[in-house]
Amino acid sequence: MKPHIEEEYIHVESTKWKPFPETLSNGGIRWKLMHVSPEVGAWTAIFDCPRGSSFNRHIHLGPGEYLLTRGKMEVRGGVENGGSTAIATGYGYESCNARHDHTYFPEDSEFYMTFLGPLQFVEEDGSPIVVVGWEQAQDLWARQNGVV
Repeated sequence: MKPHIEEEYIHVESTKWKPFPETLSNGGIRWKLMHVSPEVGAWTAIFDCPRGSSFNRHIHLGPGEYLLTRGKMEVRGGVENGGSTAIATGYGYESCNARHDHTYFPEDSEFYMTFLGPLQFVEEDGSPIVVVGWEQAQDLWARQNGVV
C-alpha cells in the first residue's frame, strides 16, 4: 500500500502515456495516473481518447469530477439520447451510482478526472465484471511502468 505523504508533484508532460486496458475501453484510450489517495479511496488520472474511442459500460461507486480539456465527450449517449455532451473546456460531476452505458468520444479528446471511489464495469444487465479503485489503478500503473 502507498505510504501516507504530505504532498506529491507530477510533471504531466514528462509522464509517458500508457494504454488503458482494452477490457475496459475501446479505440486506443491512453492514460496517465496522477495520484492515488488510499486514505479517502480516491484516484486521479488523465485520459487521452482518440476519435471514435469509448469506455465500456460502468457504474461510479463513488462520485467523481472531470475537466474536459480538449475535444468532445458524449456521456450516457450524449444530449441527443438523454445524457450530456461535454465540450472542451468543460467541467462535469458524476454522482455516486451514476451508470454510463456509453461514454463516447466523437473527436480526439483529453480529460482529467478524480474518482472518489471505484468504478464497477458491468454487463448490460448490471452484473459486475470488474471493480477498479485506487488500488487496482495503482497496481496497473506500476506494472505498466515496470515498477512491480
